[in-house]
Amino acid sequence: MLILVPKITNRLQYTLDFVFGTLLGVEFRLTTDSSKFRDFEGQKMSYGPNPLWDEPYLKSSGLLFERDIYEQELKPFDFMEVKGIFPVYSQRSVMPFDVLAAIFYLVTRYEEYLPQVRDQYGRFTPESSCLYQMGMLAKPIVDIWVLEFAKRLHLDGVMKPRTYSFQPTYDVDAAWSYLHKGVYRTAGAFFRDLFAGDWNEIKHRNRVLFKHERDPFDSFDFQFQLQEEFHLKPIYFIHCGDYDNNDKSISIRKEAFKELIKRIGDYADVGIHPSFSSYLDPQRLQIEVNRLASVLNRDVTKSRQHFLRMTLPRSYQRLIELDITDDYTMGYASQVGFRAGTASTFRFYDLETDTVSPLKIHPFAVMDGTLKDYLNLSISDSYNTILKVVDEVRKVNGTFIYLTHNETLGGQKRWVGWPEMYRKILENCR
Repeated sequence: MLILVPKITNRLQYTLDFVFGTLLGVEFRLTTDSSKFRDFEGQKMSYGPNPLWDEPYLKSSGLLFERDIYEQELKPFDFMEVKGIFPVYSQRSVMPFDVLAAIFYLVTRYEEYLPQVRDQYGRFTPESSCLYQMGMLAKPIVDIWVLEFAKRLHLDGVMKPRTYSFQPTYDVDAAWSYLHKGVYRTAGAFFRDLFAGDWNEIKHRNRVLFKHERDPFDSFDFQFQLQEEFHLKPIYFIHCGDYDNNDKSISIRKEAFKELIKRIGDYADVGIHPSFSSYLDPQRLQIEVNRLASVLNRDVTKSRQHFLRMTLPRSYQRLIELDITDDYTMGYASQVGFRAGTASTFRFYDLETDTVSPLKIHPFAVMDGTLKDYLNLSISDSYNTILKVVDEVRKVNGTFIYLTHNETLGGQKRWVGWPEMYRKILENCR
């Protein structure tokens, strides 16, 4: 396909690469030469303020020809079963809105560069997002737009079909609840429970420490069993930070933890789970990545932030500096849905430098803690919520990435029944 544009910018090239290259698998070229475009006999379209003649045409709102970052007037309106933003007023335009600008706005997380209220952990909140405010957070709206755009451009015969896929991921915040925590942490927990009169907790801890019961967080044999049974290729994100108020992991110096990490590495891909305290701290982050790489004896290239704590663009800039190639943080802790509006992998575009980076972003849609701790859903309601999201991803042949924890799959205390529910998820989602 040949695409006529008034000028070629980084924003435009990035968006077209994502839409035509990644999502549709259609080869394209850009030109600013109207005579060359007029003489071209293959499939073509124009994108800009005005059409050239009677070719397929998409009217531009101007966003992709700019460089500044400022508050945008989105003007949401009903479009098919979803919403559209950046409406354009032209009977010639194949879409009633600048779908390319809309995709760029969502995928680059443009709104997260603007001033906004953040939560107690410094995170951008879903309530601040335009998708939440439009009631569209639960739909991969970008993928829906692109499929309709392709239909109106009559690309059915040249598109490369994509297929739905499922990617399970596990965050290991703390490998064990009671075991391998050292004398001081174990004694401190004992006296805390003693002063609180929590005899059940004292009894439970002692039974685990004396090997009479399995540690409630130790669900790894169960996970490995599921991987073999369902032929899964999961990704584990391991916390290797120092102990702190929001970082309760086992010390990486513990031999038992090292052996567990090596065992996991034999079964699955392993990435870093940067600590809460390493947030925007490149030196601390470097130490944690080096720790994990040393245990695995291989480079670490995948990452997901602890507490999903990130700020654009600096969090991603720090990862790039450490040669991280894939990040899985793009999602919300308090809401289910598609933070960037898509169920597809995309490259991080740095709006501050106006450049595309090599870092690939893999958005996840659902986290176990979101369902139970933020939304207070029952097991059955959690299961049904997940199935609805999976159905949306299947419709657009995207990738459903699910985030769970080893604690959840331990199935004890507040997570009773969740391992059984997870097995049902795997039966449906794979």
